[in-house]
Amino acid sequence: MKIVRLIFNFCINASILVALSVYAFIRITEIYFDLPYNENLNYFVFFGTITGYNFVKYAGVAKLHHRSLTNDLKVIQIFSLFCFLALCYYAYQISLTTLCYVMPFCLLTILYAVPFLSGFEKNLRQISYLKIIVVALVWAGFTVLIPLIDASKDISYNIVLLMLQRFFIVVVLILPFDIRDVKYDAISLQTIPKRIGIEKTKKLGLILMVFSLVLEYLSSTSNEVKTPFMIFFFLVIIFLMRAKIDQSKYYSSFWVELLPIVWWLLLLGF
Repeated sequence: MKIVRLIFNFCINASILVALSVYAFIRITEIYFDLPYNENLNYFVFFGTITGYNFVKYAGVAKLHHRSLTNDLKVIQIFSLFCFLALCYYAYQISLTTLCYVMPFCLLTILYAVPFLSGFEKNLRQISYLKIIVVALVWAGFTVLIPLIDASKDISYNIVLLMLQRFFIVVVLILPFDIRDVKYDAISLQTIPKRIGIEKTKKLGLILMVFSLVLEYLSSTSNEVKTPFMIFFFLVIIFLMRAKIDQSKYYSSFWVELLPIVWWLLLLGF
């Protein structure tokens, strides 16, 4: 049982679960636009998510405590290195055109963690409201725009709607994390819950999910995709409304992150 818990915690701490969520979003895009399974691109984004998230989460910690790193962090660093090597391998397999579109989103990820503003003391994460916008934009770009560009699809009305919907959904999925982190974030880090309060944050999330529902009916015509989305829609609202500052350890980091995977599995089932 202890080994199972260690593996479970490692999957969360090493960003494997969040990478699976991003992977699920790509597979959802493939289903919506009837794209063939793209192994090289999908694994490129999967390993890129692990590399990027672990860089953002642990780069500062490793820099400050590089001589006294815990065993867990050392394992995550080694794991991230192997993921980076896998990322490089799959990057070599995809087209140069796709890589050119990938670069701006990679740059945003780097600037999210690396200080470059106000005398190299602030990064994008430390600018009010910009944190959630950057993360949602990068997720929407990698899970909607990049797969369609790689498949040589022209940017259509439906693609724009789906990318906007994905942006709204990711913003809402981040809100339970921001609610949880209210008591941990620095005063200078003005997240949405810290600015407008917990209740107004939940109302904002509800409004964005309603917009996402409207976009779903504007962009899709098949009940085979609408029904799974409706289930996903209500699940997201339930988890958003039940989010609180003193939530359980795995409420956001497991259950909320699991929701895109549930949506994808529902689509496969239907």
